[in-house]
Amino acid sequence: MTELSRTSAFGPDLAGPIQIDGKNEARLSIAEMAETFGVTLRALRFYEEKALLRPERKGARRFYGAREIGRMKVILQAKRIGLTLVEIRDVIALLEGKTSRMSQLRSLREMCARQDELLSEQLAQLKEQAKETAEVVAALDALIEANPQA
Repeated sequence: MTELSRTSAFGPDLAGPIQIDGKNEARLSIAEMAETFGVTLRALRFYEEKALLRPERKGARRFYGAREIGRMKVILQAKRIGLTLVEIRDVIALLEGKTSRMSQLRSLREMCARQDELLSEQLAQLKEQAKETAEVVAALDALIEANPQA
């Protein structure tokens, strides 16, 4: 993971802000963007197809500026915490919207708290499944040991 995609000292990538200004900003080619974020070209095209990224196009070439780099940081962190594409789109819309920064942070916190609750429920279910699976394995081991000739 590169420095661009890590959480900064200012807050999580998910909290933005997504930069929109900057006329003389550096632009990355699709290959540079893929390398910077450790994703495939196919992943970048997929995010573009889903309207999560909107690179500038010059002919067949794609260029990613500060706004797209910011969006990619958000996409990757949102993906790491398990948000769906629809939820990621909602996060981007929120961050690029006209609401106040504090309102954005509160909304993001609410979304992340819901995700944390969902993940906690899933973890509890996985622990229960692992426990039951271990019990089934132990019962099968006992049957095998009781009938070594079979």
